[in-house]
Formats: sequence, C-alpha cells, structure tokens
Amino acid sequence: LFVPGFGADAHGQNPTKAAVRACRNAIEFNQLPALGDMIPGGREAMKLDVLLAVPSKYQNDLDLEPVRKVFPYGNVRFQIQDGGMVATNGKVIEEMGDINEDMVIVCCAVSVGH
Repeated sequence: LFVPGFGADAHGQNPTKAAVRACRNAIEFNQLPALGDMIPGGREAMKLDVLLAVPSKYQNDLDLEPVRKVFPYGNVRFQIQDGGMVATNGKVIEEMGDINEDMVIVCCAVSVGH
C-alpha cells in the first residue's frame, strides 16, 4: 500500500507542523480494517516507510518524534530528502511566529508493508 500526502505551515516556518499535516493527510482517509489480519504479527508488526520531502533550508528544524506519533501503530522508518516547497505567505505576522514570509510545504509518501 502506498499513500501520498502534503502539508503546509503558512505562518511560523515550522517544518515539523507541515510534516505532521502531510502524514495525517496521507493516512486520514484510508481505512483498511483487514490489514492487521494480512500482516504476520498484526498491526504492531507493520512496517511503515515514510519518505518526507522537506525544503533543505528547514530540514535541521524537523523533529521526527511528533511526526512518528501520527501513526497509531507499526514500526516507522523515516527517509528525508530535499523537496517540498517554500512559497510566500504574503505577509510577516510576528504574533503567529513568523520570522519571514516563507510558507513551508512538506510532501510525504507512506508505504505500508511487513
């Protein structure tokens, strides 16, 4: 099973927030109740390979622990690559944590296996 997703942080330049949203976007509309029966060892033995495409200038600020918590079960392995997008949010709003006009966009691909 392979599912893509994307997420953005429009204000605050937080790649972790964008990555959490990307992963939630990838899995939130997928319901496979029999998956646990099909994988030897059940859901806890499931392996999730999560590829995150993150803008290179924001990769050092990425915290994978909150992203890992998006997945309710399985063993999660992350791979980070240059990608995603930096677009303008149109206006710096300091009260929202902005330090510049960057909107951070992260793309993800989640592969499920055993």
